[in-house]
Amino acid sequence: MSELTLSRDERLRLKSDSHHLDPIVLLGAGGLTDAVMKEIDRALTAHQLVKVRTPTAERPEREQMFLEVADRLGAARIQLIGRTMVLFRPPPPEDAPHPRTSRAPSPASGKPLAGRKRAQT
Repeated sequence: MSELTLSRDERLRLKSDSHHLDPIVLLGAGGLTDAVMKEIDRALTAHQLVKVRTPTAERPEREQMFLEVADRLGAARIQLIGRTMVLFRPPPPEDAPHPRTSRAPSPASGKPLAGRKRAQT
């Protein structure tokens, strides 16, 4: 994937919206592992606008991490302030399947789910 680009006004609005957010993902000493990337991907899918706290690293290293995360996950870089990255990725269109799900939904059979009782009317 490639990094998402936004207009200046969109980026400023998202920067303003991110002020009240707390970091959702905290990077450890291991840096950008596959597990961390999956967690950031999950957070972006669930929340669209997220903060990620990075370990104490030099500014160039943090900028490189910021660029790598945005590029690998198709997100927009909103802000890098101190050790905190702010990322945004819009939700996928409703008609497009999520890339992680390859199964088609099963048709409703009208049968009650196992373990559930029907309400008495």
